[in-house]
Amino acid sequence: MTLAKTPAKPVYVRIREEIGNAILAGQYRDGDALPSVRALAAEMSANPLTVAKAYQGFQDDGLVTVKRGVGMFVAKGAREQLMSDERARFLKDEWPEIRARIDRLGLEADELLAKA
Repeated sequence: MTLAKTPAKPVYVRIREEIGNAILAGQYRDGDALPSVRALAAEMSANPLTVAKAYQGFQDDGLVTVKRGVGMFVAKGAREQLMSDERARFLKDEWPEIRARIDRLGLEADELLAKA
């Protein structure tokens, strides 16, 4: 059996995940300014157009608001929306595989919870 190599995620997706994780962790709260495109690009050693693409995705999803000439800000309710989206994605994409592995290993819920 051979394993298919999974291609690395595009840089803009990884940047989006980093920003999303920072919002979920409370590093950026509703109304907080996000770093400028240039500042974040320099910090992450990325092309500014790539960072702009990541930010555009957040803007399209209503998770950030733009104030022309001022910057981008976390939209009201962004954390809750991200949390809801992440939970749904986890339950749809990740949980079935985790559950199948738990079953294959014969693990019980109380055993898992005791290790948490």
